[in-house]
Amino acid sequence: MNSSKLQGAHTALVTPMLDGAIHFDDLAKRVNAQIEAGISGLAPAGTTGESPTLNHEEHVEVIRCVVSASAGRVPVLAGTGSNSTEEAVNLTKAADEAGADAFLVVAPYYNKPSQDGLMQHFGAIAEATEKSIVLYSIPGRCGIEIATSTVARLHEKYPHVNCIKEAGGSCEKVSDLRSLLGSDFVILSGDDGLTLPFISCGAVGVISVASNLIPDQVARMTALANENDFQSAGEIHRRYHALFRDLFIEPNPVPVKFLMSRLGLLTSNEVRLPLYSLSEENQNLLIQLASDLDLS
Repeated sequence: MNSSKLQGAHTALVTPMLDGAIHFDDLAKRVNAQIEAGISGLAPAGTTGESPTLNHEEHVEVIRCVVSASAGRVPVLAGTGSNSTEEAVNLTKAADEAGADAFLVVAPYYNKPSQDGLMQHFGAIAEATEKSIVLYSIPGRCGIEIATSTVARLHEKYPHVNCIKEAGGSCEKVSDLRSLLGSDFVILSGDDGLTLPFISCGAVGVISVASNLIPDQVARMTALANENDFQSAGEIHRRYHALFRDLFIEPNPVPVKFLMSRLGLLTSNEVRLPLYSLSEENQNLLIQLASDLDLS
């Protein structure tokens, strides 16, 4: 995939559930609504999609459903990461066969490999497909980051490793990536609240949780920032900054699923254990926030 198609606002899709099973009708409806609202791409089966508690068959079926419902209208960046290289390779191959356009691959978590280990891990995945690989660095969840030098080594050896979702919270890291990797390498923010500062440092988009709720606004904010209209983009950011923050008041995707259900966007706010229902106090907080923002 041409790296330019990875720019813009992509939604980290939730996985709708009902009575313990995936609600595929809800998922297909969300895909259509997202595309109609102007989102640039869709990222199913990531952390927001509860990938840790999807079995292999469910994981692939979620990707297949999103590919089918999107029907080529926007790229599908399928989550295929794992802390097991073999599992990540197998998921990537399965997602490739299911028709995904690119693969969002998180740094291995818990076992905390070295940078040389990361090079071997991502290299094995890159050798399993010719499609774009989106690296995902999120030290807060994984305990390690994908170093800028490792990203550069991977991109040099595997040109289709041409994008990173950077969720380490550092503008300096974004600046370093842009300086070292040049303009063709795509940098995406992994945090809604940091989209604008990251774009000002060289990012060109976001993989967003908030866009499950407000895809039109996240897409417009991102587009304006990419057009260097930070004044207009900043107005949108300031309006929704509390939402960007409070969607993580409890572990993702518990808050966003609660609000989506409350607003009629999902049949149920169900999540799988060990995730658990939102506390009553935080339910009230999000209900008030949705009212203040006139979400509907």
